[in-house]
Amino acid sequence: MSAALGLPFAGKVVLVTGGAQGIGRGIAEAFAAQGASVAVADIDANAARAWLASASRPHDVQTHRAYDADLATHGAIVRLIAQIEADYGRLDVLVHNAAYFPLTPFAQITPPLLERTLAVNLSALFWLTQAATPLFVKQGGGRVLVTSSVTGPRVAYPGLAHYAASKAGVNGFIRAAALELAPLGITVNGVEPGMIRTPAMDNLGDAALSARIAGAVPLGRLGEPADIAAAMLYLASAGASYVTGQTIVVDGGATLPEASAAFAASR
Repeated sequence: MSAALGLPFAGKVVLVTGGAQGIGRGIAEAFAAQGASVAVADIDANAARAWLASASRPHDVQTHRAYDADLATHGAIVRLIAQIEADYGRLDVLVHNAAYFPLTPFAQITPPLLERTLAVNLSALFWLTQAATPLFVKQGGGRVLVTSSVTGPRVAYPGLAHYAASKAGVNGFIRAAALELAPLGITVNGVEPGMIRTPAMDNLGDAALSARIAGAVPLGRLGEPADIAAAMLYLASAGASYVTGQTIVVDGGATLPEASAAFAASR
């Protein structure tokens, strides 16, 4: 397979953290469909292996791999990138999608909960990018992508103060790292999802709540993992080679300033 046959990521290696389910799985599947060899790193080893079994096909020139990785520690991240280098010899796109966000009222947030949230969502982005940079430099450049959120940079939700703080930090990292890594040919960008239909939405309430949320979205539906994956594919593509330090909001228009007024008027 080659890019000439309509697979623009043929020959490329893409690492997706938290890639075994939800948005991460959608991202991993999208890159695999475009010809990439996809490395999925996930704390759920069984889910990672299940993804690998579903993604790999007999006689497929793509080589996908699954890695069991808890991204809360610096050492685990260094070992993960070293294993990617040993297995593939290169890395073209790093997608940090793994996240930790247990719904917790502000008064009940504990030091361990806050520390793990910041470690997985924010610190891991620092250490992954730092560890991957030498690989990118060897091949003349690379792409760092991260799943941020509208929660924190744009809106807030009760019970997610720890998550909002981590994602606001992620957006700050995107801008600062983009400036420092641009001379090395490395771009840094992110996607800010709104309400996306994933198993994690079960943490926020029942089906009736999901229906109410969907009804408040200007486009009239919840997002799907494929919606986020499409934005990631663009940011990793040749067409986005002049884009860095940016985020794309993919939320169906929900965070537009006029959205809440328009919803109220339509009720």
